[in-house]
Amino acid sequence: MAKFDKIAVLQKIGATGMVPVFYHKDAEVAKHVIKACYEGGVRAFEFTNRGEFAHEVFGECAKYVARECPDLALGVGSIVDAPTAALYIQLGACFVVGPLFNPEIALVCNRRLIPYCPGCGTVSEIGKAQEMGCDLTKLFPGDVYGPAFVKGIMAPCPWSKIMVTGGVSPTEENLTAWVKAGVYCVGMGSKLFPKDRVEVGDWDYVTNKCRESLAFIQQARV
Repeated sequence: MAKFDKIAVLQKIGATGMVPVFYHKDAEVAKHVIKACYEGGVRAFEFTNRGEFAHEVFGECAKYVARECPDLALGVGSIVDAPTAALYIQLGACFVVGPLFNPEIALVCNRRLIPYCPGCGTVSEIGKAQEMGCDLTKLFPGDVYGPAFVKGIMAPCPWSKIMVTGGVSPTEENLTAWVKAGVYCVGMGSKLFPKDRVEVGDWDYVTNKCRESLAFIQQARV
């Protein structure tokens, strides 16, 4: 069962403005990354459903988060079908993210008051997702569209909450451009924790990069 409901999760995501996106087959590595992000100020983390037995790794991480990161909403990403969404919700996922929009997933998540953030690429897709109860929608891949696309959507649909993933970098210039365009939050993966840093266990780097990125986001919101 999810530790936080839809309202609490959306508030956490909105307050920080950033959701790290990560997968690793080794649960211990994943735990270290999650903890490093948490110590850097992150309060919503997306573990992606990739690789064999990913749900088992997630289950271990969920138990770890409950003990070591009490204020963190742990969610799952790369979900494309309702059965998989249900599996992760049963393991404690606080939110579900996908690269595409599947109405069947929305029904499962709405039943349990779990935020479903589907990947959308057009204004019509975003609108249909909103009709299905998706308060937060994901613009994916972000680097294909750019900040100008977000700004264009927000003009006629200012109520929209958009998370952009793909093409987001932990730099002041990049984060400022997305925030000024009107995104609710950004999703950031490999550029937030480079493979070489993870391999050597440089968790302080991850913590500092998260802290720096969150500061850039807050500055851009002023």
